[in-house]
Amino acid sequence: MKRTLLILATLLLTGCANTEPVAQKGEVISCGSITTDKTITSGISVECVDGSAGAVIQSLRGPMVLNVWGSWCTSCLAEMPEFVSFYSKAKGKVQLVGVAVEEASPENSQRFIEENGMTWPNYYDRENETRAYFGMGVPVTLFIDASGKTVYKKIGVVKSADELAGLTEKYLGVNI
Repeated sequence: MKRTLLILATLLLTGCANTEPVAQKGEVISCGSITTDKTITSGISVECVDGSAGAVIQSLRGPMVLNVWGSWCTSCLAEMPEFVSFYSKAKGKVQLVGVAVEEASPENSQRFIEENGMTWPNYYDRENETRAYFGMGVPVTLFIDASGKTVYKKIGVVKSADELAGLTEKYLGVNI
């Protein structure tokens, strides 16, 4: 009888355990660390989600992986864990920068960042001016070299952190 109770108690306790991985809480990060060419002052301007100084898109310098996303975009939500995983290995080797587009408010972007474990700087396109530069639809991921040239544009969902690492090595020469 004691053995049966012990087995039942064990089953009940293990059945209540949370086997889901706990999501990392994201943080809205300043854009001050993003490498830009300060001599470029005209072009498409974006704000930083945290309210700090923004940038002109054409001034961005890599090596950089630039992910264009929207909080309303289910495909963007689906790929975000891959970016979180990638960044845990890539931080300090390559810049990861986000651009939130077609948002109703910066608060929507901030909430998405915090809820999805994003810990890298993100810009906000308040005026929806980046569409001509990035193209229609999201997600889009650009690989930008040190001169500011987009050396590869991935349209659609990134399926794994390994895919991101492979593209980063292939197009930016950075081994993650």
